[in-house]
Amino acid sequence: MMSSGDFCPRCGDPVSERSEPLPGEPRERDAVLCDDCYFEDFDLVDAPERIEVRVCSQCGAVYEGNRWVDVGARDYTDVAVEQVSEALGVHLKAEDVRWGVEPEQVDENTIRMHCTFSGIVRGTYREESVTVPVLISRQTCDRCGRIAGGYYASIVQVRADDRTPTAEEEARAVEIAESYVQEREDTGDRNAFISETKETDDGTDIKISTNQLGGGVAKRIVRELGGHVKEYPTLVTEDSDGNEVYRVTYAVRLPKFTPGDVLDPKDDDGPVLVRSVRGNLKGVRLTTGDQYEASFEEGETPDARQLGTVDDADETTVVAVEDEYAIQVLDPDTYESKTIARPSYVDADADAVPVLKSRAGLHVLPEDAVDGDE
Repeated sequence: MMSSGDFCPRCGDPVSERSEPLPGEPRERDAVLCDDCYFEDFDLVDAPERIEVRVCSQCGAVYEGNRWVDVGARDYTDVAVEQVSEALGVHLKAEDVRWGVEPEQVDENTIRMHCTFSGIVRGTYREESVTVPVLISRQTCDRCGRIAGGYYASIVQVRADDRTPTAEEEARAVEIAESYVQEREDTGDRNAFISETKETDDGTDIKISTNQLGGGVAKRIVRELGGHVKEYPTLVTEDSDGNEVYRVTYAVRLPKFTPGDVLDPKDDDGPVLVRSVRGNLKGVRLTTGDQYEASFEEGETPDARQLGTVDDADETTVVAVEDEYAIQVLDPDTYESKTIARPSYVDADADAVPVLKSRAGLHVLPEDAVDGDE
């Protein structure tokens, strides 16, 4: 072995000649040590004594950095591998580093991570193995804590003008709220949740985690079911910076009329079956089959009286189709033969038709309205 002419400052032995010269002055002390002394205190890997992984026992989220993150893991082995990998440090002088991690599940809350590292240091192959215990710590995340405590920042109140919302309207409003909040959750918004849905004598109350979500839910309900929404903010507290914090009630008022209602618009053109109340009321004339649409000024609540709904309809026998404009049917109550208006949607060879009897007389309804296929 050829000597470089240098001596190890620790043991005094001559240092072997290197393939590359040592850097010029000043030199690090370790740089001039012989290989035996250098490797005596050398650690290829710097590993923590143990790692704690904080996991929410309710939703399974993992605390990473300074926040809770939804990882969607069935178990936490992959999470443990990732956090151990991030915590391990490899010596800066090592080259061509290779490593592997082998997890060992000790029990439900403990995983041993067996880590093996190899690399080239001073032209010498080095290999080290370390074992890092990973403790799964079950806790409650901020979001689940708020849900458990019934926290909410906004209320969406689903009501209707001059009536109580139907069961179908209330159920659909809740579905819209759940769908909207789920969309936000899917984008990673952990502040998105519904804390309570409560039925009252007047309608449904939906308590939601943020004012922004409450406003979005209210707008979607109105967009689909019609009506309008008003906001009523209430000051509840101040935050740590002295900013006022408001809880907002979004009062949704569904239209007075709903699809399936039969109305008399008081325009002498006959009753109307309501098909839609989005924007402005739309429907079909029961005397002719023509389309009806309320004026922009009337909107979704024209000046009209309600004659009944499709649920009030009865099936009756067609006696004769007299011509393009008239049909003869049996009165469902008296069984008398009566000639009434024949709307365009009645087939000439119909044997029976659904009819609605009201103060305005007897009128044929479309088959699809009675079947619920609107």
